[in-house]
Amino acid sequence: MKTFRLMSTLFFLLVLCLGIHAQQRLLGGDISLLPSYEEAGTVYRDETGKAVNPLEYFKEEGWNAIRVRLFVEPDRAPAEHKGEGVCQDLDYVMKLGQRIKKAGYQFMLDFHYSDTWADPGKQFMPYRWKNSSVASLPDSVYQYTKKSLEVMVKAGACPDLVQVGNEITNGMMWPAAKVNPLGKDNWDILVKLLESGVKACREVCPRAKIIIHTEKAGEWDKTKSYYNHLRQLDYDVIGLSYYPMWHKAVGVLGATLDSLAVNFPDKEVMIVETAAYYSHEKDQWAKSADQYSEFYPISTEGQRIFTHELVAELRRHANVTGLFWWFPEENACGNTVTEGWLNRGLFDNRTGKALPAMKEFNRFIR
Repeated sequence: MKTFRLMSTLFFLLVLCLGIHAQQRLLGGDISLLPSYEEAGTVYRDETGKAVNPLEYFKEEGWNAIRVRLFVEPDRAPAEHKGEGVCQDLDYVMKLGQRIKKAGYQFMLDFHYSDTWADPGKQFMPYRWKNSSVASLPDSVYQYTKKSLEVMVKAGACPDLVQVGNEITNGMMWPAAKVNPLGKDNWDILVKLLESGVKACREVCPRAKIIIHTEKAGEWDKTKSYYNHLRQLDYDVIGLSYYPMWHKAVGVLGATLDSLAVNFPDKEVMIVETAAYYSHEKDQWAKSADQYSEFYPISTEGQRIFTHELVAELRRHANVTGLFWWFPEENACGNTVTEGWLNRGLFDNRTGKALPAMKEFNRFIR
């Protein structure tokens, strides 16, 4: 009897893995600032220097999905954050979503539930809910998510994938739902907020896959503990951020992916954010990140090698069904969209030409 149960369990896991493996792999990027670059007159070029239409060029490079972030009221963001690219209100995202769908891409909508950047170091409560009671927040999240999605659907920009929160290992909408992935406090309210967002998604976009996004790909204990807290939550995809300067070597990511397949066999996994520096120029972040770059030099070739090794690793894992580059559209050649250079995109800030990493990136699905 024990042998039969063991074989049944193994068969069940095999069926799940085969089902995930049969899923279409998604390849793309978060191009949330593309309209701003286009309005500034930025010219994008392929690797030969030929001017290209970005959405058409990405499709030629094998991309089939695009991610866009959504802030609640970005006009209320700090001035320095606006200078970094915080401008994506509902109208902005709706119009970009229309273009994405019309171009034939799958569309991933990333709810930040904040007026500005939401990441492990900050998850600011939106201004409109700042004085709300904790008990009222789940309904606020539900109503906001539902109305936002209804606008998108009516405009012909229905998302195919929806992120409920952005890099929320430490919770969201602080201080109400601030958590420690290894702790116990505030998990009840965080789960209620996520349930509310999920409920709205299932009602308005029933075919969309729901993603819960964290950023501790290099720390399995925290990743496991976090998703264990969400065992009863209705979602489809574990979304991870993976940046080599912060999240350890590609092999460490691989170990996390193996562990996710064993511990959460019913969930797809997507790398919803990745990027690597190719230059220090005009960028204090790249300079400070150099101390973390023991695996890949900050250079065009270093970025290419990283991308090659990342793609090779991800292709080993049947549970990994998506890969997205964060801010690939950065292109400072002839524009003043942001106040500084990040130098982690897939176009050279000096020339506007596609970088060698672009060709490595598309090997994920080719």
